Amino acid sequence: MTQPVSPPRDDTHKVPPAREHTSWRTLAARADVRTLSLLGVLAALIVIGGITKPDEFLDTRNLQLVLTQASVIGVVTVGMTFVITSGGIDLSVGAIVALSSVWATTVATQEYGFAGVLFTAVLVGVGCGLVNGLLIAYGAMVPFIATLAMLASARGLALQITDGKTQIVSIDGILKLGERDSYVLGIPPLVLVFAVVTVIGWLILNRTTFGRRTVAVGGNAEAARLAGIDVRRQRLYLYLLSGLCCGIAAFLLIILSGSGQNTNGNLYELDAIAAAIIGGTLLSGGRGTITGSVLGVLIFTTITNIFALNNLQSDVQQIAKGAIIVAAVLVQRRSAQTT
Repeated sequence: MTQPVSPPRDDTHKVPPAREHTSWRTLAARADVRTLSLLGVLAALIVIGGITKPDEFLDTRNLQLVLTQASVIGVVTVGMTFVITSGGIDLSVGAIVALSSVWATTVATQEYGFAGVLFTAVLVGVGCGLVNGLLIAYGAMVPFIATLAMLASARGLALQITDGKTQIVSIDGILKLGERDSYVLGIPPLVLVFAVVTVIGWLILNRTTFGRRTVAVGGNAEAARLAGIDVRRQRLYLYLLSGLCCGIAAFLLIILSGSGQNTNGNLYELDAIAAAIIGGTLLSGGRGTITGSVLGVLIFTTITNIFALNNLQSDVQQIAKGAIIVAAVLVQRRSAQTT
């Protein structure tokens, strides 16, 4: 009597667990390596600063100064990271910071006190971001051209408002925030604001639908549209977010300097883009990291501080920054070719 033969098992539909998780494990490993590399660079700079100027660089006040200076450009960089991740660019962030700061420090605005200055700075930043977003998302303008036009317009308007003069802040509540008496456990208020913005930015980019849509639009806008994402609206929101960050940074700069000037935010766009790129955000879009961007800001700020303490010329500092940017882009291209 013949025994029944069971049908052959079909295991072709099963995916080995190791292969199933290879992609995300690889990406996570690369992100960890990139973060550790940036931390290594930052640690090396701290060592260099400690060796060249031990008494001055490692002084508590100097370290507080470094973090405070990093806070202003850091808030701008958080917004820039979102824009670049989506495949866009914003060349107007420095000019928006300048316009927001001078508009918020006019005599008429200061009559409304602390809240009036803060509200005006944020409102002007968001308004400029709205114009950028409408031109790019619904006007089909190239981000480079639209934000370049905003750069020129905002700088010109800031100069017109101030007539080339510095506008001094007379509100005690704002001025006190820049004093050491307002530090919380030795941490300047500006640094605390920067930390809050960083945490919120990280959560939005990594833990929300908005962040996933941002990455999707940057990776492939057409595929994102076919998947049901309103690409134009998403881009509008991103430039609004960038403008909001510029408004917040403008208020922090007002606290730091106690004034509003049309020269505020000079070259912030280059510093923010550079910090985002060396942090690991792809210039072509599709990948962004808030943690890396923050480390990039700290690296550039530390370099600036070390150069200043050692009385090195600013042109050498700019050359060093340029070399770091080129190296970061080359590493990104090499990584993209190996994937």
